[in-house]
Amino acid sequence: MFILGLSGLTFHRTHLLSALLCLEGMMLSIFIAFSLWALQMSSHNFSTSPLLLLAFSACEASIGLALLVATARTHGSDRINTLNLLQC
Repeated sequence: MFILGLSGLTFHRTHLLSALLCLEGMMLSIFIAFSLWALQMSSHNFSTSPLLLLAFSACEASIGLALLVATARTHGSDRINTLNLLQC
């Protein structure tokens, strides 16, 4: 699942929303792998770490959506090709 999100991020970067969705899929695959690893180790020390990763993923998603709204307002589109740092 992580490789699928990474390939989607590298090959289909036309819109900012699709890039953010690929990043979110990558974070969810890391969360699932980390949760399964914590269950396999059956240790109580690692039980809060997947929840912390999920909280960081939610913060990353909210920041990404805020950036998406800001770029759609300023540039009129969410296409990555129209984003140019020299125009800002």
